[in-house]
Amino acid sequence: MTQVVVVYHSGYGHTQRVAQQVAAGANGELLAIDVEGNLPEEGWNKLAAADAIVFGTPTYMGGPSWQFKKFADASSKAWYTRAWQDKVFGGFTNSASPVGDKGATLIQLQTLASQHGGIWASLGLLPSNTKGATRNDINNLGGSVGLLVQSPSDASVDEIPQGDLDTAHSYGRRVAEVAAKLRS
Repeated sequence: MTQVVVVYHSGYGHTQRVAQQVAAGANGELLAIDVEGNLPEEGWNKLAAADAIVFGTPTYMGGPSWQFKKFADASSKAWYTRAWQDKVFGGFTNSASPVGDKGATLIQLQTLASQHGGIWASLGLLPSNTKGATRNDINNLGGSVGLLVQSPSDASVDEIPQGDLDTAHSYGRRVAEVAAKLRS
């Protein structure tokens, strides 16, 4: 069975809810980065054992949260030993605005995966970009590099648009399927 780990930081709970959907789609495991930017003690071993790693972070000021960045910097030990070489990677981000410079965050996640010698899995979905499209449609924000999610600043975690949650579930499944194909 393919092992997928979704490693994420969530500032207010929105990114955690998205991570849960990605993990459900991948039949994977959640690994939270804490408020100090650290993983639980067994976290690095879980990442080393995974076939696929999905990065998740809110977008703050055009990039990942400082907690995620601390984790990324700490991954240099895995980078030096090539511990994540040839793993499948994916990534997602969430911000309050429809655009909110989420693309810049995804490129940072994709670059981190590439530095580790990873294989990036794109979203693999056409955008819902017709006049009749709504926020409940799959990929309504039109992502391609990875998963984009919008959570308005005054919205609770229960108000994330269903289309974004469905896209998250689909992306988790895609990452797991790509990893399974490469394992066989």
